[in-house]
Order: sequence, then structure tokens, then C-alpha cells
Amino acid sequence: MRIVMMGTGPFAVPTFEKLIASQHEVLCLITQPDRPTRGKRKPPVNPMRQAAEKNGITVHSPQSINNEEASQLLTACEADLYVVCDYGQILSNDILALAKYGGINLHGSLLPKYRGSAPVQWAIYNGDATTGVSVIHMTPKLDAGPCLKVVETPIDANENQLELEHRLSTLGVAAVFDAIDQLEQSNAGEALGEVQDKALATRAPRLKKSDGEIDWSKSAKQIYDQFRAFQPWPGCFTHWLREGEEPLRLIVKQVRYEQIETEFPDSEVGKTVAADDQGIQITCKTGVIILEEVQPAGKRAMKVEELLRGYSILPGMPFGPQPVS
Repeated sequence: MRIVMMGTGPFAVPTFEKLIASQHEVLCLITQPDRPTRGKRKPPVNPMRQAAEKNGITVHSPQSINNEEASQLLTACEADLYVVCDYGQILSNDILALAKYGGINLHGSLLPKYRGSAPVQWAIYNGDATTGVSVIHMTPKLDAGPCLKVVETPIDANENQLELEHRLSTLGVAAVFDAIDQLEQSNAGEALGEVQDKALATRAPRLKKSDGEIDWSKSAKQIYDQFRAFQPWPGCFTHWLREGEEPLRLIVKQVRYEQIETEFPDSEVGKTVAADDQGIQITCKTGVIILEEVQPAGKRAMKVEELLRGYSILPGMPFGPQPVS
């Protein structure tokens, strides 16, 4: 097939590289324009652009995939299929119609669960035992097309977002090639795949920095899942609520947890049990979280044993959201 690849983030790289090495003809890469991140002069690294340049694939970056510039570009490509993954824009019906077989999208969840930009993170955050990848035949609605291929996999109890996303991106390669085979054996325009049940659809919205704040009224397992889900961004943080001083914001760099069934009363949630070289033990609704490495506001990350050389954290001291003044 004559294929146009559309992708920006690292999740798309394994599929892109396998397509380049396959019998299919990759005509070009469509990727997001480079945009400097707030506070930084240089735009973030685009791993798909890097992969394309390494393999001699032409790169295009229209401001919108649905504008006239993109339409003319894709018309000239005369592609059989668009392969879309981790791209960041939704294709219109008019754009999808320019390719013989339309487009397929590789998504990091078991659709219709976790439609949106952060499916891997929210699956871990919610404590799901399994997740997977889905390849859909695209429609203009976000992640809503019929599923051509779904592959399920367990989530390891200690797997973080980066580890799981990398594993899913690799798992998705064979799923994409299976979907392409289905399309090649079909007639253009033929309805393929399993229609998603709208009643089962859930959302996986883009993450915000505020999502990383720890709520000590949750269980220790839930907080540990939050920590795994939000590495490396937005990360997790809390405030040490020091009596007579400004709260100290602590970015959590490493934790472990101890889960118990007995619930702590609300008045005891978020309180220090002990603080020593092994970590700061803090009560949750059920269980205890042990902070092992933290980054105090304005300072570098450090092990708790180093933190305690400069601060005295005693049993009963509270942690939680910064009071609103």
C-alpha cells in the first residue's frame, strides 16, 4: 500500500519504523509543527521527525490537517491509507476521503475505554489490571471508529506510565499490520471492524499539573497508582504543612506503600507516622505511603535521609493541600 504516516510522539515510532522497513511504500510523514514550550526557547524533541530524517522520509507539518494546504498535499500523495498514531489532530471526513481506504489509528487502550489523549496514564491511575491497544478504522469523532484489531495485556503492579507506554507501542506494531491486511483483502468503502458500544465509552483527558496533587484521603494503593501513572509528567506532589511557617511543597520522586484494611479516622489521614532514613511514613485512608525521595521547592531531588539533615519531621505532622489564603 501507499501509506502516509501521521504521528508526533514516541508511541508512534515503532510502527513507523516497521512500516518503512516493510513492503509498503511510506510516502511521507505528517507531524505537528514545532512549537516552543512555555518558558523554553527550543521546541521539544519530535521523535517522529527524528525517525523520518534518519530514514530519508519527507516530513510535512501543516498547522491544521484539515486546511487547504494539507488537503492539496494529501491529494497529490494519492495515498491508499493514512496510518495515524499519537498525532494530536482529528481528521475530517473530507481529509479521510482523500485516501482509498481512509485512515487507521493505533490507540493505547481497549476501546471504547479511555478515549482521549492520555489512555495509558488513566488506566494505571484507576488501578486497572489489564489494558491494551486498539486499531480503529477512523471517523471524524475522537477514537470512535470501528475496531479492526484489539490486543489485551496485563498491567504489572509496579509498571509506570513510561514503561507501559513503551510496551504498548511495541505491541501495537503487529496490530497495525493485521489491520492493514484486513483492508487490503476488502473492497474500498466496505464496512469493517466491530462497532464500539457508546455506552461503554470513557474519557482519558489531557493531564494537568494539578492532577499530580496527592489526596491523602485515598488508599495507599490508589496514591501509589497515581504516582506510577503520572511519571514523568505531571508527577506527584504534596505540601508539608509546617506550624508557624509556610507550607513546603515536596515533589515526590520515589515512593513505596503498605496497604492495610483498617481505615484511619479522617483526623489522622495525612499525618506522619515516622520519619527516618527509610522514608517519611504518611497515613492514607487505608494504608501508609512511604516517601523515599523528594524534591523540596526550589531545590534538587534528594533522598529523605538527606532531607532530614536539614528539616525535623516529627510524628503527627500533617501533609496535604496548601491552605487557600
